[in-house]
Amino acid sequence: MSNKLIYSGKAKDILATDDEDVIVAHYKDQATAFNGVKKEQIVGKGVLNNQISSFIFEKLNAAGVATHFIEKISDTDQLNKKVKIIPLEVVLRNYTAGSFSKRFGVEEGIALETPIVEFYYKNDDLDDPFINDEHVKFLKIASDEEIAFLKE
Repeated sequence: MSNKLIYSGKAKDILATDDEDVIVAHYKDQATAFNGVKKEQIVGKGVLNNQISSFIFEKLNAAGVATHFIEKISDTDQLNKKVKIIPLEVVLRNYTAGSFSKRFGVEEGIALETPIVEFYYKNDDLDDPFINDEHVKFLKIASDEEIAFLKE
């Protein structure tokens, strides 16, 4: 297996394999806050993240929802299909909390009448800014149809 580092992120490393269409995702014990400004090591975090994400991907695949997940190969590693990442973080809010409460000056824990979908541009240099549908289209990240699909 190649094991050449392709990408190192805050939560996981992505490694090449001998198959150019398959990668290894290695989950780290690192926890970050404030877009990586504050970092701590939490022993066992990588194991838990791999267990949880593997479980979710297995359930999605079994339900007919296509994912990039192939299989869990160790406590901290999984095999995945190599994919092109859409640089969007999609947040679904059912309650006011965190940055939403801060941004709008509202108390945390208020149930929302309808869920709110938020997009954040995945760009560490820009601190993953909040963006709207028009920004997504301007940056050519996704089309109207893809935005609608993500929100669905």
